[in-house]
Parts: sequence; structure tokens; C-alpha cells
Amino acid sequence: MDPSSDRSYERERVEKGHLPRLSPEFYQGRAFVHWTLTVEQRATGWLTPAFHEQWRLTLLHACARYQIACPAYVLMPDHIHLLGLGLDDHSDQRQAVEFLRKHLRAVLSPATWQNQAHDQVLRDSQRERGAFQTVAQYILDNPVRAGLVSRRSDYTFLGGCVAGYPDLSVYRDDYWERFWRIYNRLVENESEAATRSRS
Repeated sequence: MDPSSDRSYERERVEKGHLPRLSPEFYQGRAFVHWTLTVEQRATGWLTPAFHEQWRLTLLHACARYQIACPAYVLMPDHIHLLGLGLDDHSDQRQAVEFLRKHLRAVLSPATWQNQAHDQVLRDSQRERGAFQTVAQYILDNPVRAGLVSRRSDYTFLGGCVAGYPDLSVYRDDYWERFWRIYNRLVENESEAATRSRS
């Protein structure tokens, strides 16, 4: 089964009280997924510079452990958006998001996460660079649309994360050019390593 194909995204049957999920393979490998982590009852007051710092550290560990890149995230007062891109055949974004939720519970307290994160697996047409960057820009512009700031550059609770590239910044004019160059290099390196291990 090819999770990235443009076929109908039929959801699995799940227990009552849970959001519908695609089968696990849709979140594995080189999937592109838009995740939304919502705080229970839309609680606010937890979003601070200290929380953002812990988020960045935990996201870095999740990216390294589960072989994903996060080109865009934004922390809003009652929820979080992030984009995840799998880097190799072993990437698992569902596990990465559960890792994030688990390791951020203490710093989020007394607020708690909603029962589960919401996801949108991007289709082939949404993975093309122009379309994908439109999705990413929409995520990064959330604070402007919400009236929190007048310009994205004035909002400090957003960014991206690619393990091994601490100077990669969404605030730079050449961000997307640099991001795609790094992403392509990482994917090619993983493909070459997998080929060598099979031979």
C-alpha cells in the first residue's frame, strides 16, 4: 500500500471518543503530515518562553529519534500546529507526536492535551513544493490571522526543526531554498545508506 498516493483517504473504524485515523502506514516512511495538538477545553496560560524552549528541545529529540523534519510549527495560545516530513522508510510520525505529547505533559500542566492529536496526511498534489509551501505559510501565518501580531516576524512562538541544523530559521528570506536543499540531502543520504545495507 502506498500511503502517499492520491486515492480516497478512507478512515479506520476506531473506538468511540477518538478521532478517526488512517491506518498506521499513512504516517510512516516519507509521509507529509499536518498535525494539530489541542489543549483540553482550549485552556490558555501555558504558552511562555520557557514552554517554547522545552518544546524546541523535545521536538529536536522527536525529529532525531523518529527520523522526521519539521519545516514549520506554531504555538498558539490554546493549540499547536506542526508539519512533519518523514526522512526514511523507518520514520513514524504517530510515535513522534505521542513522544512530544508525553514529554511535554509536565511543562503543560495544569493544562492537559485533548485525548488525541488531529492530523491531515498531505496528498500528492499537496506535497508539490508550491502547494506544500502554501500549507506551511498558512500555518506560520496563524498568529497574524488570529490578531496576535500584525506581522509574522513579530511572533516568537514559531519556527522549524531539522536535527543537525540549528541555524536554519524560518525568519530568513532564503529559508525555503535552504530547507529543501537540506531535506533532499538527508533523504538522499538515507536512501544511499539503505541501499548499502541491502548489498
